[in-house]
This record gives sequence, C-alpha cells and structure tokens, in this order.
Amino acid sequence: MKYEEKKEAVLLLEDGTVFKGFAVGTIGTATGEIAFNTGVYGYQEIFTDPSYYGQILVLTPSHVGNYGVKETEVESQSIKIEGLVCKKFSHHYSRPGANDSLQGYFEKDKKVGISDVDTRALTRHIRSTGAMNAIVSSETLDVDLLKKQLDAVPSMDGLELSSKVSTKEPYFFGDKNAPHKVSVIDYGVKLNILRCLADRGCYLQVFPYNASMEEVLANDPDGIMLSNGPGDPSAMPNEIETVKNIVETGVPVFGICLGHQILALSQGLATKKMHNGHRGVNHPVQNLETTKCEVTSQNHGFVVDWDSAESADGITITHKHLNDNSLAGIRLENKNAFSVQFHPESSAGPNDSRYLFDQFIQNIKESKAVNA
Repeated sequence: MKYEEKKEAVLLLEDGTVFKGFAVGTIGTATGEIAFNTGVYGYQEIFTDPSYYGQILVLTPSHVGNYGVKETEVESQSIKIEGLVCKKFSHHYSRPGANDSLQGYFEKDKKVGISDVDTRALTRHIRSTGAMNAIVSSETLDVDLLKKQLDAVPSMDGLELSSKVSTKEPYFFGDKNAPHKVSVIDYGVKLNILRCLADRGCYLQVFPYNASMEEVLANDPDGIMLSNGPGDPSAMPNEIETVKNIVETGVPVFGICLGHQILALSQGLATKKMHNGHRGVNHPVQNLETTKCEVTSQNHGFVVDWDSAESADGITITHKHLNDNSLAGIRLENKNAFSVQFHPESSAGPNDSRYLFDQFIQNIKESKAVNA
C-alpha cells in the first residue's frame, strides 16, 4: 500500500469503544488483546518479541518507523504482534543502515495496523478499564460486523500460546566448545536471551515448550533456562509439572517472565491476570537483597501473586516493582533456582539487569565445583 493511497481503518474495543484512523501495513483485519507499550525506541525488537503473540499493540510515542528496520535487530524470525495501533506512522526512514521501511516490513509479514489514532486517549482508557480484546480492520469499517468477529475471540485469561511460537524441534546455539552446557526450554524465547548466555560461555540446546524432563536433561546440562513467552501460565499444567521435577534435581535454573511464572507455579504459588500489565523499557524495580534499584524492560500481563509467595515456605521474594509493588523476582531456598518477571536481556531496554545472567553462570560454576 503506497502512502498516497491512504485508506480508512477502524479499531473496536470489546467494551464498544471505537477509534478511527488510517491503514498501515497490509490491508486486512486483526484480533487480539489490546496492550500498550510506553517505550520510545526499539520498536522492531518489540514487534518480534514472541511474548506479544495474540496481542494488538498500542505504541504510546508520537511516531514510529522513522529509523526503518534492520535485519539484525530482531528477537525472532517474524513479527509476532497481531496488529499495531499508533499515532503517526512514518512511511519513510532516514537511517543509512536500515534494510527496509516499517511499511514494507509489515507488508512482508502480512500484519495489519492503524495510525492517526489518539493513543493518549486510548492508553488512558485501557489503564482505567483494563485489558480487553480488540479488533482492527482496514478491509471493513462496519462496526456491527466487526463486533461479531470480536465476540468469537477467546480471552487471554486461560489461554495457552507457547505452542504457537516455540520451536518445533530442538536445536543448538553458540560455540560447542564453550565451558558450560545449558538447556533452554523455549516458551517463546527472545534471541537476545540466547546471545546473553552464549556471550557468557554457554553452549545452548533449545527445546520445545513441551519437552520432557528426560529430554531436557539428556545431555547432562550444567544449567536450565526457562524462557519468556506469551499466554496464561496456569494453562500449562504439564510444563509446570516438568519444571517442578527439574528443580528437584538440583541443576541450576533461571527463569524469565513466563519461565518465572511457571517456576513459581511449580512451587505451589499462584499467578493472576493483571489489570493492564507492564510493557515498556523504563520500569523501576528494586532488588530487595541488595536494596539497589534498576530500570528494566518489561512485557507481561500476568504476575505471581505476592501473598502466595510471602506465605510459602522456601521462597524468598528478591525483586519488587516500584510502580505498583508487585512481585518481580523470587529465589527458591535450598534449591538452585531463581527467576524474574522482567527482561534482563534488555532488547529493547537498559542493561541494568544483565548481572542476573552473571548470577546464573556463578550458580552453574558453584554447582559444577560441588559435583566435580
């Protein structure tokens, strides 16, 4: 679609609220849970984050697309958001190193978007009323017809989505001569998580989300990474049981986001759906063990219940989100496992939390020394 061929589009929320604008990307219709991200940079990394599968994403900055897209700035092999909502959409880009415009990128992956929306009003609406399903269309403006389509979209609450984005077959990543072997359970892993581990001397074997404990441990790994991913963690009972059994082996475990929630559920803690979630690159978190604060990248709509963690035996709450005092990290006492609700691989985002990868490597080294 050429910029000169501006075509009207419409966004309909589950509660009946309607926003009108112009089509971007391919002409079509997209459905999913509406969510907003407050980051002002890193849109390509955000769009390709598998944790966004099943969501229509609102970007709160005044414009998007000005620096185009680059082949290396991805977190997966394709755009994972269902659709895009933005204020101003730049069809032209000025970065010499870019490979394509954002318009071309969306057309290639057949993704639908809407621009010229009052995203400030939309974000305030989501913050007050909470997360809900939505539909965006540039092929029909008939709100009644769109409402019928929207009514058929399942709620994110209770929805398992890792199976939609996880690898189908195991694969290796990194230098096979690296000093540490790590098994990664791919619930929707971001590429930069793999890079951060490989950069710290890990040779990775990445497994599908539903791999058995026997498969994950078959090559005698030095550590286990539980990755990020989309959907409701409570809808994954088999995966929760697998992680429970892995933890009992004593192999060092590190969980991020969905992996964090699955680790918590495996220890009998509870998770809950958030009012509107945390998505952005400037979320303040306090490490309760060091008292230091860090600015973090976050993307989640579910959270581990604080009270269930505080009352459980053998659980230490290690991190707290300072905006709403929600739980942001745990450590299992007398078990070699910890996890966080945010993204220490920081793509996009600040590097304040990269030390957590170093902590995981230290746990691996100590475990290997004990078992030598």
